[in-house]
Amino acid sequence: MSLDLAAITEMTIFFILATIVIGGALGLIYAQRVAHSMMALIFCFMAVAGIFILMSAEFVAVIQILVYLASVMLVVLFGIMLTRRQILEEDFE
Repeated sequence: MSLDLAAITEMTIFFILATIVIGGALGLIYAQRVAHSMMALIFCFMAVAGIFILMSAEFVAVIQILVYLASVMLVVLFGIMLTRRQILEEDFE
């Protein structure tokens, strides 16, 4: 069984992206700070979009990036930042 160069390259890229997804998921769980957790989640979502591109599902990859990264992550990040500021202000009073 002989694999051509394109198949080997595709498998290598898949394993790199899968490693980034798993590392991002573990980073999301074990990060001490919320901002680090958010960055790990962003890496995870981007790698999932890369896997969608490998599967020739470009539309799903674009929707993954637009919906999760642009909308959900931005709203969650602003919510966390605003909540954290109110918690810190209450501690000083």
